Amino acid sequence: MELAARILNGDIRALARAATLIENRAPESAGLLQSLAAHTGKALVIGITGPPGAGKSTLVDRLVAALRKENKSVAVMAVDPTSPYSGGAILGDRIRMQSHWGDAGVFIRSLATRGARGGLSQAVKDLITLFDASGRDVVIVETVGVGQDEVDVARQVRVTVVVLVPGLGDDVQAIKAGLMEIAGIFVINKADLPGADELALHLHEFDVPVVRTVATEGQGIDELWAAIRTASEKAPRDFAAEPGAAATIDHLGIAVNSIDQALAFYRDRLGLAVGLRETVESEKVHVAMLPVGGSRVELLEPSENDSVIAKFIGKRGEGLHHIALRVPDFAELVEKLKAAGVRLLHEPRTGAGGHTYVFIHPSSAGGVLLELIEAQRAPSATDGSSVLRP
Repeated sequence: MELAARILNGDIRALARAATLIENRAPESAGLLQSLAAHTGKALVIGITGPPGAGKSTLVDRLVAALRKENKSVAVMAVDPTSPYSGGAILGDRIRMQSHWGDAGVFIRSLATRGARGGLSQAVKDLITLFDASGRDVVIVETVGVGQDEVDVARQVRVTVVVLVPGLGDDVQAIKAGLMEIAGIFVINKADLPGADELALHLHEFDVPVVRTVATEGQGIDELWAAIRTASEKAPRDFAAEPGAAATIDHLGIAVNSIDQALAFYRDRLGLAVGLRETVESEKVHVAMLPVGGSRVELLEPSENDSVIAKFIGKRGEGLHHIALRVPDFAELVEKLKAAGVRLLHEPRTGAGGHTYVFIHPSSAGGVLLELIEAQRAPSATDGSSVLRP
């Protein structure tokens, strides 16, 4: 995809165009995200959240300045309330972080919540993928500041920074079940005001680092960045401790007698766009890929009567042929599966799309043919591995 290639080459205009496509949920955005997925996983994603008036925007501005001093490229998503008239962000990015305009190392995007619960729109996760793939070292998500229910950010980022201000006092106790419990780091901003010590005492019970800042003066920003780095070093180990936590569904392979007939439902009734249509001669199969969010539906039609898919349909009829998962630490996971006695159909191999994959026999996967794909490289719609059969 030309737009994806331009993004990977550092084209700022392409990045801006892609962000607009994603926020507007344009049909072509799904295929774009699929093309970029293999190039993610390097950016440090930080969430900045907290109640209104805590000084989040100023804090982000100073943090970006500190990152630029270290020559780190940054993308900032400033999530704002939705305009009832335009449907866009009430606070535009033009009034934020004016000192960074003209700096190619800083990309700033304002986007609206669009009524999403938890303060984040559906586009945020996809924009993180976009900015990560574009080569940004750090991606910052600054949330709208709706209060204690604003917790969705913790699911999208590696480190969540909760910004509070003196004067909350015992009110901290009232919100501990929501916003407080997602914090990886607490920031007491405006720490030169009365009540900072009292707030710090309340926060220590959460067993989370507490950093004091006066963002307007640039005080405490270096300490905050140091705390973020320390927290981010811990986050991957904690995340990896949960098996399968980072796995994602790459595609669902569906065997059909006729792709054209199947498209009467998937395309014409459900409104899914066809990303690619190809014939894989080696597997004697016609393939159509329909992006769905960050995943895909793969329609598989036999091109000859003796093909794998033809035999599958002859035995079981049309239906789900396999499920494909993208997984991190592919080689390590495969060795663990072998050690556990899981039945693999073959040794890991390279598919036509260039990625490494392996199939797991249905007897070990609850009756479903399961394909595991190495997450580091993007799968192709022409990958012959998708039609492997036990």
